[in-house]
Amino acid sequence: MLFNSLEFAIFFPIVAVLYFLIAQRHRVLLLLIASCVFYMAFIPAYIAILGVTILIDYFAGMFLENAQGRRRKVLLWISIVATCLVLFVFKYFYFFTDNVIGLTGLFGWKLTGPLIHIILPVGLSFHTFQSLSYVVEVYNRRQKAERNFLVYATYVMFFPQLVAGPIERPQNLLHQFYERHEFDYDRITSGLKRMAWGFFKKLVIADRLALYVNDVYAAPGQYNGLQLTLATVFFAYQIYCDFSGYSDIAIGSARVLGFRLMENFNNPYWSRSISEFWRRWHISLSTWFRDYVYVPLGGSRVSPSRHYRNLLLTFGLSGLWHGAAWTYVFWGLLNGLYLIGGVFTKQLGDRVTQWVGLMKVGFLRSALAMISTFSLVCVGWVIFRARSMADASYILSNFWKNWDLNQISTPNFLLRQLPAAVLGIVFLELVQFVHGRISLTKFLAHRPVVIRWTAYASFVVAVLLLGVYRDTQFIYFQF
Repeated sequence: MLFNSLEFAIFFPIVAVLYFLIAQRHRVLLLLIASCVFYMAFIPAYIAILGVTILIDYFAGMFLENAQGRRRKVLLWISIVATCLVLFVFKYFYFFTDNVIGLTGLFGWKLTGPLIHIILPVGLSFHTFQSLSYVVEVYNRRQKAERNFLVYATYVMFFPQLVAGPIERPQNLLHQFYERHEFDYDRITSGLKRMAWGFFKKLVIADRLALYVNDVYAAPGQYNGLQLTLATVFFAYQIYCDFSGYSDIAIGSARVLGFRLMENFNNPYWSRSISEFWRRWHISLSTWFRDYVYVPLGGSRVSPSRHYRNLLLTFGLSGLWHGAAWTYVFWGLLNGLYLIGGVFTKQLGDRVTQWVGLMKVGFLRSALAMISTFSLVCVGWVIFRARSMADASYILSNFWKNWDLNQISTPNFLLRQLPAAVLGIVFLELVQFVHGRISLTKFLAHRPVVIRWTAYASFVVAVLLLGVYRDTQFIYFQF
């Protein structure tokens, strides 16, 4: 079920009303049933796959808690391999077989691929990683095994963040299913406001920019350098508004019900380095890879060569997590190389700062750092979005060629739509800038009723009038 659908507009109010009407002891069951309905709205049969991962890690957690010695590590790896095997079959099987066939073809062997067609279940990577984090935390004795099967199943399936995160740790979310959540007007309206901001990002900004991006990236050879550049910048904001918009709706809807989900984004395009960008972008996934891959490999507390290896492995796996294609792997490795390069440029930058006294013009230095970081991120987004490495190479090599200011529009994005798209981005950044200094929700809360509700009504009308309504799926659903 898409957040930006009529079905969800009916589904969520019904669930919220029932949640506060029924007795506390029945609420977990209601949330589990609601989560099943939410997930089955996509492809009903695939709830069985989700059920398999839930059963594997539920029993693995209990066995791990009681196991001792070497047996604990064996149980941990059995659980990890079993859960990842489900992910491999549905997400990477064709990628693996296609590459094996291509490799053996170099030696003259003719192999054929499987005849069956497997559709990737929505959000499989997200709830797989949430299950894995639970098992690892139990193994490390930072979390007690959950004995109540309904609570554990709801932890994995909790519908606000089921298909695209945030990827929650058990310490943050599990205990909340035992808490009593009262009807609280201020909390509920706060959640609804957060949801509205998410819908604005998705419908007004992301889906409008998608019209342009989809046209250009479908056939990059048909467009000039200006259009390629504009499409790349637009995609940077499309994927940000699409994904952070989903996170806003997830966090807001959970807040309405009384649950606290972790923040997933923190103005990532204000970053002054790639390392800072990854502390601000998809925070739940970045910290997952940091804690469960990068740190166990040794992190930065090893020799420089091993440190660089750890960065490349972590980001290569992160790229592969995003999709079964070499474009995603190369995108991940590129970000690893960015971070390795950042180690050297930081040392050089510190020396340059000392030599020329740039600290006296800190604003200029910060602005240049943000522009250069955003440019590097956009180069990565080209590889991420392109259909193939050949398309990515063409786009990157033609950014500055054949600029024609008279030729900007595309078949699905007319020139008259450009001001709305640009103004949407400007408004987004302006709101984020102001909100970073004063809370706009708190500011409005202290205004007179007429002003406050006029602002709310105007915002809702703007979403209704300016939004693009095509039941467009969220980008990260495919991961």
